[in-house]
Amino acid sequence: MPRGRSSRSVNPRGGRAPRPGANQPRRPRGNAPVLSGGLGGDQVEGRQAVRELLLSRQRAVDAVYVVADREPAPIVAEIMDLAEARGVLHLVSSYEIESIARSEVPQGVIARAEPLRDTDLEELTQPVDGRPPFLVVFDGVTDPHNMGAVLRSAVSAGATGAVLARHRSVHVTPVVAKAAAGAIEYLPFALVAGIPAALTELKSAGVWTVGLDADGDRRVDDLPVATEPIALVFGAEGRGLAPLTRSRCDLLARIDLLGPLESLNVSAAAAVACFAVARQRAIGS
Repeated sequence: MPRGRSSRSVNPRGGRAPRPGANQPRRPRGNAPVLSGGLGGDQVEGRQAVRELLLSRQRAVDAVYVVADREPAPIVAEIMDLAEARGVLHLVSSYEIESIARSEVPQGVIARAEPLRDTDLEELTQPVDGRPPFLVVFDGVTDPHNMGAVLRSAVSAGATGAVLARHRSVHVTPVVAKAAAGAIEYLPFALVAGIPAALTELKSAGVWTVGLDADGDRRVDDLPVATEPIALVFGAEGRGLAPLTRSRCDLLARIDLLGPLESLNVSAAAAVACFAVARQRAIGS
């Protein structure tokens, strides 16, 4: 280990490091989504996700577990330095990491942190640093890999908030957090009782709601409201937007495809749509 660190579990606060799984029930691994309850985010897995958790300093971090029995990559060494500076670093075995991992490949790094906090929907409708709000709304997305990928694209494109349904939608599981690669630390979330009612509230607050739909009458890269307060609405895998959600959107936008395939999956479509809005905003600013 670099800088003379021991290969045994250490607790920088003194005393023996708690076992990673102590007092924690085993939870399903892989793609099993959390479909109700709070936002989640209390367990963060993967190098980039944990690094951003520590760098952002948006949430309290209880512990960072890092596999001690292999030479760390530069990003792992950085994570260890950041965690050690906050007194939360614990070096553990690969077996201990695997015993609590809830994603398929945690990359030898897991953090336990304060859960993400729910933000009021009205707050998300306010300008951010002088810019009109740019929201992403999830209408029944249940695949955590897709959710995480959409959040990563949204943050990279300048989105200012995300809206999730309290039920029948994946929340921020460890798989979502890992796929988002740190995006969850920079994007406020609103949990709402239902997406159609939330769209009505957004419209009342002056936010244009644009549903992504293959039959949309507008091209996503030519939206007349891109520079206004806007919410892009993404439907579930397979079925797309629910009928009521679709009817509540101000506009429906499509992505023109040039090849023989009829559609993109939600994460790819969301990336195209988010950056289309970002380009139009850059041109219009």
